[in-house]
Amino acid sequence: MESPQKTKTGLNLPAGMNQTSLRLETFSSSFRGISTLSSPSKSTCSDRFIPCRSSSRLHAFDLQDKEPTTPVKEGGNEAYSRLLKSELFGSDFVSNSLSPAGGGGGQGSASSPMSPCTSNMLRFKTDRSNSSPCSPFSPSILGNDNGLSSDSSPPPKPPRKVPKTPHKVLDAPSLQDDFYLNVVDWSSQNVLAVGLGTCVYLWSASNSKVTKLCDLGPNDSVCSLQWTREGSYISVGTSHGQVQVWDGTQCKRVRTMGGHQTRTGVLAWNSRILSSGSRDRNILQHDIRVQSDYVSKLVGHKSEVCGLKWSHDDRELASGGNDNQLLVWNNHSQQPILKLTEHTAAVKAITWSPHQSSLLASGGGTADRCIRFWNTTNGHQLNSIDTGSQVCNLAWSKNVNEIVSTHGYSQNQIMLWKYPSMAKVATLTGHSMRVLYLATSPDGQTIVTGAGDETLRFWNVFPSVKMQTPVRDTGLWSLGRTQIR
Repeated sequence: MESPQKTKTGLNLPAGMNQTSLRLETFSSSFRGISTLSSPSKSTCSDRFIPCRSSSRLHAFDLQDKEPTTPVKEGGNEAYSRLLKSELFGSDFVSNSLSPAGGGGGQGSASSPMSPCTSNMLRFKTDRSNSSPCSPFSPSILGNDNGLSSDSSPPPKPPRKVPKTPHKVLDAPSLQDDFYLNVVDWSSQNVLAVGLGTCVYLWSASNSKVTKLCDLGPNDSVCSLQWTREGSYISVGTSHGQVQVWDGTQCKRVRTMGGHQTRTGVLAWNSRILSSGSRDRNILQHDIRVQSDYVSKLVGHKSEVCGLKWSHDDRELASGGNDNQLLVWNNHSQQPILKLTEHTAAVKAITWSPHQSSLLASGGGTADRCIRFWNTTNGHQLNSIDTGSQVCNLAWSKNVNEIVSTHGYSQNQIMLWKYPSMAKVATLTGHSMRVLYLATSPDGQTIVTGAGDETLRFWNVFPSVKMQTPVRDTGLWSLGRTQIR
């Protein structure tokens, strides 16, 4: 017969087992049973907690797609919810949620941002080229990326206005209509020098005072002028092949140098050397610190030399001739380092860029009509543009990256170009004959042009260095038409 203990518990208890021990053993067995039911594949207990995503309260953050229980006003919580999802999970998530493939509004947890079927979760996204435009609230607007829409971008800057008429005109009787001469130059001390026949006149831009510098006599004439960079001395080339150096402040001749067989049509100073080009096809290098007339002779042109210009660093000299050649020389050789023969007419117009080293521009005569740009480091032509008429002069602005060109046959115009696009900024007209002469004021804002119509015209074409604002039609010297002598 079974004992009462066995009848109650169904177990044979060993001696000494009391009721309390039986109750604890029963509770422990029940706990192991629960653990076995929760994880049937494991035989041991673990303290690892695995949450159930189905019980997550995503609806508390309004991130889970669901059918609205109440009508949503336009611009209400639905728009805010889409924006928040786009910022947190990307624009693709929002588009997938709204598409029919994404569940047509997202029933249940299928379109939830925590759902395993969501393609954006736990994945690096590197290709954003096909995604929608960045949100205006995206952090990219604080970095290099432009997160703003095109509607919020600043409006394009209007083109600079250039006055179409000269603000001053000077009569210049006996100003020669000769393509190969260079008889107008503006000094760094704001004094304009003009060769009129046998005389050289100085016009002060500050007070309009005119001074007669010299008269070469009835058997000679002025063929070229060039101020030193300091603006104190001026060199004068004559039709007899001489080169004279004058003190511009005291109107006193300092030096006379020979060497050319015929007229000296072009002059160019660097810091210490004066170069002269002549109809005898030679270029002479003069140093007024030594006794001899010239220190070296550069031979390379086959016809008259009509263009000369030193680079701003004094390392290279560019020369143009009636032989359609553009030659580049340096200080270490008496042979040209570059021979550029793309022009098909005389090369008088030459200018160096003050903004980029080794960048040279040249212009051709009537049969060429082109402005060409060169890299003198390797001799490559960078660009060429047909202007439609004879190119007489070129000048590169030191204030902005723009170029002014003057022209002869057949339009006699002045043109302003933006570099490197070569977009035309302005076209100025007023001369009735070829615009053969060009000089720039020391502040870089005003140019003066001269022509065979015996006039000098002053134009405000460039902005100042500090304030690049449109220049005014009226200038300091707007006193009407006067004479330079």
